[in-house]
Amino acid sequence: MRILRPAPGVLAFYDGRVEGYRFSPRLNWIDEGALSLGTASFAVLDGDEALVYDTHTTPEHGRQVRAALEAEGARSFTVLLSHWHLDHVAGNTAFRDCEIVSTARTAELLRDHQDQIEAGRYEGPPGICPLVHPTRTFEERTELQVGARRLEAIHVDVHSDDAAVLWDPEARLLLAGDTVEDTVTYVEEPDHFDAHLRDLDRLLGLDPTAILPSHGDPDVIAGGGYGRGLITATQDYIRLLQRMPAEPDLPELPLRDLLAPPLEAGDLRYFEPYERVHRENVKTVLEALDAA
Repeated sequence: MRILRPAPGVLAFYDGRVEGYRFSPRLNWIDEGALSLGTASFAVLDGDEALVYDTHTTPEHGRQVRAALEAEGARSFTVLLSHWHLDHVAGNTAFRDCEIVSTARTAELLRDHQDQIEAGRYEGPPGICPLVHPTRTFEERTELQVGARRLEAIHVDVHSDDAAVLWDPEARLLLAGDTVEDTVTYVEEPDHFDAHLRDLDRLLGLDPTAILPSHGDPDVIAGGGYGRGLITATQDYIRLLQRMPAEPDLPELPLRDLLAPPLEAGDLRYFEPYERVHRENVKTVLEALDAA
C-alpha cells in the first residue's frame, strides 16, 4: 500500500495495479474487484482529528490506514463509508471503537447481507468476519467536522443507490468513491441509469476543482486528482450503454475506440483491465433489456 498526498491535509491509501501481484492465487473479490483495477481509501487530517473515507479492502489494510494516521498525529477518528461494497468496508474492524457514518441505505444493505458477507458467500471469498456496521446514518446530507475543516457528506444514486460522496466546499475538493471511475464506472444497477445521470449533474453543480475517485490512476491521484471531465466522461459512457440495445454495433467496439474523445482530451486514462469491466457492463445492460 502506497500513501499519496493529493492535497493539503488529504492522504490517499492506494493499493493495486502492481504487475504480477495477487492477494491470492484463487479466485477472489479482492483481486478481481479492487487490486487489479487499483483502489484507494482516503483521509482528511486536521490536527489530531481524522476523517477516514472508506476503510479499504481487508482488515489488515484498515489497520495500516489507522497506524499511518496515528503516525501523523491523529488521535480521534471518524469513518464515512462511500457505499456498502466489500472493498470499501472490509477494514471497518480497525475502527470499531470509532463513529462510523453512512447513508441509511448503506446500513440497511449491510444488515441485509451480513450473513453472506461474513461467510464469504457474497461476491465469493474471503469473508469479512466480523462485519462492523455503521453507528450513525443520514438520509440526504450531513455535515462532518474535522478540526477546523467543515465537510459535507451527500447521498447520491450513482453506481450504487446508497452512495455517499465527501465534499470540501472551501477547497472545492470532491472525494467521489465509486460514483466516477477511471477508466469506466462499474455498472450494477442499469435500471437506475436515469438517476445516475441526474445525480452526476448534481455533482457537476458543486463545481469541483479536483475529484478523487476510489479507483483511478495513482499518478493522477497523487498529482491532485481529476477534473470535471471525469464526471462528464462517466455520463457519456452511461449514455453509450443506454444506446447499445438499439445499436448492435456499439457493444462490439473495444473500450479504447468507444471512449476515444475523453481519452484524447485527457479526461480518462486507458487501463486495459477495464476492458473486462466494460464487457461485464455490456452483458449486464443487455441482460436487463431481455428481462424487461
